[in-house]
Amino acid sequence: MNLISNSTHERFIKQAIQLAEKAGKLKEIPVGAVVVKKNNVIGRGYNQRESLKDPTAHAEIIAITAAANTIEDWRLTDCTLYVTKEPCPMCAGAIINSRLKMVIFGAYDEEKGCCGSLYQLCGDSRFGNTVTVRGGVFEERCAEILRNFFKIKRKK
Repeated sequence: MNLISNSTHERFIKQAIQLAEKAGKLKEIPVGAVVVKKNNVIGRGYNQRESLKDPTAHAEIIAITAAANTIEDWRLTDCTLYVTKEPCPMCAGAIINSRLKMVIFGAYDEEKGCCGSLYQLCGDSRFGNTVTVRGGVFEERCAEILRNFFKIKRKK
């Protein structure tokens, strides 16, 4: 049973949306993420693949790394990741390996999503743990940010 209120989920996904908008202004694919522990943000990230020239610089990876550095432990067992887009296979792997307890995301990704759309890596018990996943929080706003970014990018 999920004891976290919808208003709490909305508050933190809104913070991820702000980070996604920041990424878009920097000409990065607009995805933002925050890691929360006991109602406190302990890690933030937004896509930085272009600026860092790093294929692993996804919002989720940066937020997870920041959270681990904040608490000085790679085990994020009591933490929740809020992200504007459904995580890809690489990010789903990082979610599993960091032992996050929950992922809340905005827009579904039918092409690369690995938290329910294309695959469900986070909920697969064969990895030794399962992560609770909930998608569709502020889905339309999160999807709109991505659509607008690619609409502008394709015009160039």
